[in-house]
Amino acid sequence: MTAEIQEDRTETVTHTRSGDRIARATASHADEQYDGVHEMFHELRALDPNCAAFRRLRERIIEQCLPLADHIARRYHRGSESLDDLVQVARVGLLNAVNRYDPDAGDFLAFAVPTVMGEVKRYYRDFSWAVKVPRRLKDIYPHIAPTISDLSQKLGRAPTPSELAAELRVPREDLVEGLVAGASYTARSIDAVFGDDDDGVAIVDRLGGPDPAIRHIEDREDLRAHLATLPRREQQILQMRFFESLTQSEIAARVGLSQMHVSRLLARALDTLRERMSDDGVAPMSRVG
Repeated sequence: MTAEIQEDRTETVTHTRSGDRIARATASHADEQYDGVHEMFHELRALDPNCAAFRRLRERIIEQCLPLADHIARRYHRGSESLDDLVQVARVGLLNAVNRYDPDAGDFLAFAVPTVMGEVKRYYRDFSWAVKVPRRLKDIYPHIAPTISDLSQKLGRAPTPSELAAELRVPREDLVEGLVAGASYTARSIDAVFGDDDDGVAIVDRLGGPDPAIRHIEDREDLRAHLATLPRREQQILQMRFFESLTQSEIAARVGLSQMHVSRLLARALDTLRERMSDDGVAPMSRVG
């Protein structure tokens, strides 16, 4: 079974259970708040969708059921998102429920509650993540914590990633990515302060500045490649001069050449490197002896 199918199955069960709870929560007001809605849907179906009477009756149904959408929005509100935005999302779900409801299929509340909840959950999945992550990971993430809890009770220990993946019927790699993606759900301001107000340090104060050496990385790699093309003796002389900090006289004594010969080899090697680096578009090397 694919992750999408498993997600749909789990979501359906979750919607049904949560929907029943919300429907029961509104049951005490159902007689007065939603009284007659089912009959209005039967009347609506008998009308021409293009006539004014259809539009008026549809608006009455929506207006009468708006408290249901608002109630679901408040139940799902987590504090980090705007309640007004969530109410609008829930009301869109209510409109979808009104448009799709078949009065012969049963009670309207039993159909509307999961529909509105689904719209709210899609909003959280698609728009509330601080960092963009693939949809498949967004679908997996909400089911990880409940599954960990269920398996922990069954096994008497924390489940392994492989056991979690098997329970959710998703690839182990996707499960691990989903766990990592959970860290992207919320973001913290770089101005946030950790610690006491007096001794706290802002995140921004812990961030490093630009490393000026970074812009020279490509130049060094180009230079390394050009060094490898020089004659072996010239490579050795450059190594001793610039990496071992030997003088020309010390180099001459080590390689068995005159100091003047070493000077000429060193100058030739540097001129060759300077020319080749210049051909690569790198600024000319300073002359050193």
